[in-house]
Amino acid sequence: MYRIIIDSCGELTEEMKKNPHISSVPLTLMVDGEEIIDDETFDQASFLSKVAKSIKGPKSACPAPGLFLEEIEKEEDHVYIVTLSAQLSGSYNSALTAQKMYEEDHPGDTSKKIHVFDSKSASIGETLIAQKIRECEDNTMSFEEVIKKVEEYITSQHTFFVLETLESFRKNGRISWQKEKIASVLNIKPVMGSTDIGGITQLAKARGMMSALDKMVDCLLTVTKNTESRIVAISHCNCLHKAEILKNKLLEKAKFKDIFILDTAGVSSLYACDGGIIMVV
Repeated sequence: MYRIIIDSCGELTEEMKKNPHISSVPLTLMVDGEEIIDDETFDQASFLSKVAKSIKGPKSACPAPGLFLEEIEKEEDHVYIVTLSAQLSGSYNSALTAQKMYEEDHPGDTSKKIHVFDSKSASIGETLIAQKIRECEDNTMSFEEVIKKVEEYITSQHTFFVLETLESFRKNGRISWQKEKIASVLNIKPVMGSTDIGGITQLAKARGMMSALDKMVDCLLTVTKNTESRIVAISHCNCLHKAEILKNKLLEKAKFKDIFILDTAGVSSLYACDGGIIMVV
């Protein structure tokens, strides 16, 4: 039996939510001193309203190791943990600490095997990794084979995103007020993507969201071979219509094994901001 533990930056499909062997460990969101747990109680509309009124902007805190440990200690003997990129959060290190805590509490116990995956991504990137783990386990691969196959998949994965507004970046000190103002006035939308080690880099920029979505598709096709065998996941923050437009643009250019759309959960809503869209292949 296996258990997949995913931190709450990764969205769960409805099927995954019903699977008793898949768990989500919540991060904590903070807006002007208020703590919001990123679990099934998360209210996106309320959160976005608070973010819009916030002067300092939202922040997040990674799960404590004890939360991961609670899930590790359940009955399954193969335990896989998928976290937000180690370049963006302490969630990966927290999960490693939980693994070490379990192993120290159970010296010599080889009945339970644990592996922590650094997604080098976020949001639905984690979702796709969790699905790949389940696929490998369902195909009766050994624990070691699953790790090898999934690490190869992570290396091949690419994450892209476009934000409707750069306001949160400015509030968090990532860009200056002047740069945010210029981007807003000129309607410039940077197309961002993941690096090989899970950082963030600018891939292109466009005037207007529709042009930015076109560039996202071009960026994906540039780095993706054999699209017929690849699954594309799209997550959106309060903008389903954009996600559907992006899906149609992808289908106009290539054939894919599948494309699915999810709404962002708490941490992804914090990063994407109202109107932001994320795509992972």
